[in-house]
Amino acid sequence: MSEFQASNFKKAQGGSAPDIVGKVELTSPYFFVPPSGTTAERPQSCAPGTIRFNTDVGTIEVYRGDTIGWEYIQKRESQYLGDGGLGTRGVYGGASGPSNNNLNTLDFITIETLGDAQDFGDAIGNYIWTGCCSSHVRGLLMNGYNNQNVIQFLTFSSKGDTQDFGDTTDARHQGSAISNRIRGIAVAGTHPAAVNTMDYVTIAQTGNAVDFGDVATAGVFHGTSASSTRGIIAGGNVPSATNVIQFITFMTTGDAQDFGDLAAAKGGARGCSNATRAVHRGDGNTLEFITIATRGNATDFGDMTAEQAQTNTCSSSVRGVFPGRSAGAPSFATNHIEFITFATTGNAQDFGDATDDFSSYQGFMSTGHGGIG
Repeated sequence: MSEFQASNFKKAQGGSAPDIVGKVELTSPYFFVPPSGTTAERPQSCAPGTIRFNTDVGTIEVYRGDTIGWEYIQKRESQYLGDGGLGTRGVYGGASGPSNNNLNTLDFITIETLGDAQDFGDAIGNYIWTGCCSSHVRGLLMNGYNNQNVIQFLTFSSKGDTQDFGDTTDARHQGSAISNRIRGIAVAGTHPAAVNTMDYVTIAQTGNAVDFGDVATAGVFHGTSASSTRGIIAGGNVPSATNVIQFITFMTTGDAQDFGDLAAAKGGARGCSNATRAVHRGDGNTLEFITIATRGNATDFGDMTAEQAQTNTCSSSVRGVFPGRSAGAPSFATNHIEFITFATTGNAQDFGDATDDFSSYQGFMSTGHGGIG
């Protein structure tokens, strides 16, 4: 077998490099150092399969193609969850059911593995209409019908009940929440009138929220999604259903800005994302998507298997998950969970079942959504 040895072999800036064709084995007992740089320094329109080390996040990433963009290959902290569990953990709670009003139940799923939800623990008090967000370590439950300004937190790796985190700047419910790995932001809501308030916390530190800025119009039930730098706020009732999409930049406080429009107005809107693509739905069964880094209008993604309303979503870097509530009479309740695959547009598929039927809005959070990476 031929052997090539070099102490420094790289492509010159603006130049060309030889193509290495066929099977290549790296047999060094030391290591291989790929190109590296920040998220902002990512090259665009690379050949699919291009790899680099992201110094902002501390992980290898691969370019999946122009319609998908960069995707992290591995994130250790969001994969090892205790109890020998491997994968991205999603936790939801803060809902009501046909026989039990204002449940405090918390369930969890492993997003990579289809199957039924399992018990995680309980939230503080019984409440509904909460906004949820997370880092790879902690999940936050922000506001809620019976705990108006309360922020609670849970630790994903150890199942158990939530603990007190602090308070938001005002009491409200029917709002949403959004986060990257550093900041969690409570978005809008009502008590008793709709507000356009956004306030934020640093997820790693317990304490009260402070003002972030405002959304364009006071309202409830906005759909939220995120990349590590940008938060998306789409649809909602302001007071009637809207198709407006707005965005915020996590690390610079300020008011939301215009992003584009959904194809149709969506009340009870919900969203989920990986680092590149966000998928949103509203009351009904239609799904639409946007590319988070590029402002513009949403495009058709596919459909849910049944109409849903007022339930939240969560995601890994590969899948988005939609649980709970049907949009039809008589009970408006279901334990059904569905999922989509971000990279391929298409209809949702069955994931498994929740531990109970849910008939109203619950919050959902995960260790691997687009805001984390």
